[in-house]
Amino acid sequence: MEISKIWFDNNSIFLETKKGIKKSMPLEWFPKLEKATNEQRLNYELSPFGIHWEQIDEDLSFEGFFEFKKETEKV
Repeated sequence: MEISKIWFDNNSIFLETKKGIKKSMPLEWFPKLEKATNEQRLNYELSPFGIHWEQIDEDLSFEGFFEFKKETEKV
């Protein structure tokens, strides 16, 4: 999967593929990214399989990011 853009807001991480598919996830699901500074979040490396943040020791796979669906608790 080829990623064309990665960005953040105060609550989420966003990815966009070169085919224009966009996906976001809450930062609260990724405590290391949630606690990181904006500078640390933007200091990442891309591989064919995902994103790596050396400084905060965090990795996200593209497959997991685009396929993951958080189950909601049934009441």
